[in-house]
Amino acid sequence: MTTIQDPPAEAAVPAVPAVATAVAGSAAPGRTGGEDSSAGRRSWWGAAFAAPHSIGLVAFTAFPIIASLVVSFMNWPTLGARSFAGIENYVRLFSDPVFRTVTLNTTLFVVLYVPLNLVVSLGLAAWLTPRIAGRHVFRVLFFIPTITPIVANVVVWRMLYQPGGAIDASLQSTVGVHAPNFLADEHWAMLAIVAMSVWQGFGYNMLIFSAALDGVPENQIEAAQLDGANAWQTFWAIKFPLISPSVFFATMMTLITSFQVFVQPFVLTKGGPGTATETLVQYIYNTGFQNQQLGLASAGAWVLFVIILGITAVQFLGQKRWVHYE
Repeated sequence: MTTIQDPPAEAAVPAVPAVATAVAGSAAPGRTGGEDSSAGRRSWWGAAFAAPHSIGLVAFTAFPIIASLVVSFMNWPTLGARSFAGIENYVRLFSDPVFRTVTLNTTLFVVLYVPLNLVVSLGLAAWLTPRIAGRHVFRVLFFIPTITPIVANVVVWRMLYQPGGAIDASLQSTVGVHAPNFLADEHWAMLAIVAMSVWQGFGYNMLIFSAALDGVPENQIEAAQLDGANAWQTFWAIKFPLISPSVFFATMMTLITSFQVFVQPFVLTKGGPGTATETLVQYIYNTGFQNQQLGLASAGAWVLFVIILGITAVQFLGQKRWVHYE
């Protein structure tokens, strides 16, 4: 007797993957094309939104930078014929005794101002702990000089420094002596500018340090105190390493801005007495807008740029020894 048997189950299985593969193959191109089209539309929208900023960056930043580099290699008076000068402007700069003097003046300002600014701002930030009553009021008061127009601040300080001003009158009433003529004495003029600049600018760094100190974990401070560390040891062993990235940022920004100092000496002393307080930026301003030598002024600006770039690079290389990011 002949028995009819059902076909093996395996015989029907191969057809399922084949159909699924065919369907997936036919559907995949359409889905991928839609995703590519959507990504393309998003990229175009992103480019459209970024276009105004990009155009402004090219027109008002990139182009002037390149143009100033070109001008630095030319004799470029404000009025008159212009000609290619090569490196003549740079040779004139480094052979000019006034340029060497203003470079030393700027360096002296940076050496005095940057450490004082950091010490004052860090000290006040360490003092303004949450246990200080009214710490938010103190923060606002310390930050006000930073947001006040700098020209107004300089005018007020000029009245304080001048003979018969508040400082001179206070010394006469208390000690019976006259204060030095700070702005007319070459030994005091730069110190007067540094003191005014520290008062003007410490509030910004103070807020940075204060926010960083507020982020130090309390459990680490308590552990150090349980081990017998005093307040000074706790600050240098626990707090300072944890806020070192903020200290590095503040140091870099303060260095860069201090090399570009202009308003304080320009309004207080006009660079005097003589050239005792004239800075690099003021020299560039005088050369370009008063002497109308735009090529020489552009060369001075690029020398300043290289100085700032070099010091910034050294700082970034040296940060590995004292900045802790973990």
